[in-house]
Amino acid sequence: MGNQVEKLTHLNYKEVPTADPTGMDRDEGPRIGVSYIFSNDDDELEQQQDSGHDLGGEHPALQPYDPQLHEVECSVYYRDECIYQKSFSEEDVLPEEGEEGGRGHLSTYTPENLLNRCKPGDLVEFVCQAQYPHWVVYVGDFQVVHLHRLEVVNSFLTDASQGRRGRIANQLYRYKPLSPATVVRNALEQVGCKDRDLSWRNSECFAAWCRYGKREFKIGGELRIGKQPYRLQIRLGDKRSHTLEFQSLEDLIMEKRRNDQIGRAAVIQELSSHLQAAEEEDDEEEEDHPHHPEKQTSELNKHQPHGKVIHPSEKEVGLKEPPLTCCRSYYFLGRLYV
Repeated sequence: MGNQVEKLTHLNYKEVPTADPTGMDRDEGPRIGVSYIFSNDDDELEQQQDSGHDLGGEHPALQPYDPQLHEVECSVYYRDECIYQKSFSEEDVLPEEGEEGGRGHLSTYTPENLLNRCKPGDLVEFVCQAQYPHWVVYVGDFQVVHLHRLEVVNSFLTDASQGRRGRIANQLYRYKPLSPATVVRNALEQVGCKDRDLSWRNSECFAAWCRYGKREFKIGGELRIGKQPYRLQIRLGDKRSHTLEFQSLEDLIMEKRRNDQIGRAAVIQELSSHLQAAEEEDDEEEEDHPHHPEKQTSELNKHQPHGKVIHPSEKEVGLKEPPLTCCRSYYFLGRLYV
């Protein structure tokens, strides 16, 4: 089954059987299993960059980058367990070895500065405005292994950065890491793997697999069946957040990386527009609902003497009904919103 899923991910849309002979499916409402089966955000990253800038080429000028301004604070949960967290609050951060508290865990550094901080087995995340984050595994001697243009390659850290600032990303995922030697071995054994032989959709999935060894980071590592066990909680403000549900960690990572690429302001604007439309729809349905307070009052007053108005909260105990709850799911741009 796993091999069949893996083969499916390498097809294109024209090869996918559909119910409609014309090749178009009718949209008949929400469907379970919507995912990024055919997306590869590392390809999109390369398309945004000048084709002349390749590994070992000239680097673009460094631009000022403020993580708190551009990046989205979020947490990832598998059922009730937090497995990933990006937060600028020191209270939410696990202290890093050799540091007091969690101060500076999301600070970014130049590639040259990172060389003085990295140890074999560390994960490094390169970030830049309007680009997908690029993850690499530091293997020592100023070198890294990473998924680049549909191939696992070994290159110098300064070349892999392509001029972007970076950070050591060991603290983001909450899984128990493998030993540094095992992480390095996992990475080096995959050098040269490319195209159809790849088992990872992007650089983050590959780097995380090397460090934690979990199949959930691989293509088709989980079956997308049943209830969505993964939740991506996006922080919109001090006391506001929005949660998205996914059937696999792979799909969730794709959405998280898309949010990083479009930036914090765009994510908040997109979610605000969607939530406002959803709230307006809920308000309209509540007005038409038979249990709406105004309708309940009018129905009760039909059977009461003239001049006495009874509110639903004044009904006798034996006539009370349990409070109504509303739980809805929305598909928006191919993603499930709850």
